Amino acid sequence: MNMAIFLVVTLILIFPMAVGMAASKPTIVLVHGAFQTGESTWRKVKPELEANGYKVIVVNLPGRNGDGADPKTLTTEVYRDVVLKAMETEKAPVVLVGHSFGGITISNVAEAAPEKIKALVYLSAYLPQDGQSLMSLAQTDRDSYLAKPGNLVLAPDYSTASIKDEQKAEIFGNDATGEDRDAIAASLIAEPAAAQGMPAHLTEARFGKVPKYYIETTQDRTVSPFLQEQMIGHAKLVKVTKINAGHAAYITQPNAVAAAIIEATKH
Repeated sequence: MNMAIFLVVTLILIFPMAVGMAASKPTIVLVHGAFQTGESTWRKVKPELEANGYKVIVVNLPGRNGDGADPKTLTTEVYRDVVLKAMETEKAPVVLVGHSFGGITISNVAEAAPEKIKALVYLSAYLPQDGQSLMSLAQTDRDSYLAKPGNLVLAPDYSTASIKDEQKAEIFGNDATGEDRDAIAASLIAEPAAAQGMPAHLTEARFGKVPKYYIETTQDRTVSPFLQEQMIGHAKLVKVTKINAGHAAYITQPNAVAAAIIEATKH
């Protein structure tokens, strides 16, 4: 066999294998938390995942970026359905990642459509049990800076909540410096308040059967390590990865966050 024929045969044999390996990687769907947008949250993590060959979908929940949505109408069911819509064209199960309040959202998605999810990844996120909400969990968080008087500001009609401007960097980006710290503070917006008190309704038969990973942020001042440990202790998790970072680890340590997400894709 001459060299030209050898190369052709080799390419014929290897190319389908390479295509199959690329196709076997699940799509990763990223869901932001409260006071955030998808773009500002995942702008450093998304390129890391894509550089490793993953298709990435960034979800933007309604009620932000001047989209016209009435914040009083935004329920956990609305958020769930937005994520389900973003996933609907994916033929294979996805890895679904939620940051902070996004943990409530991805839990509700898993209850609705467990067959569409390969694994759930919680990044410094609220990980509820049946009947728990963001508010009920946050009320048990003795170390969260959000609970300190004056740090959380409600709109006069209670439709939205905001973090006090001078506390934004300290609460979300306490481990950040320079431009990152400024960018974290600038990215935080008013959050529709209605969904925060709505409980998740979860069953072992559906939500319970989806593999779960947790990325714990050990300097977190929003969802404190105390609360994260409490939630981890009540959950059945494949793995817990600890990152020495604050709540905005997606900005301060995107490589470590991406690596932990990638590990979940290999479940």
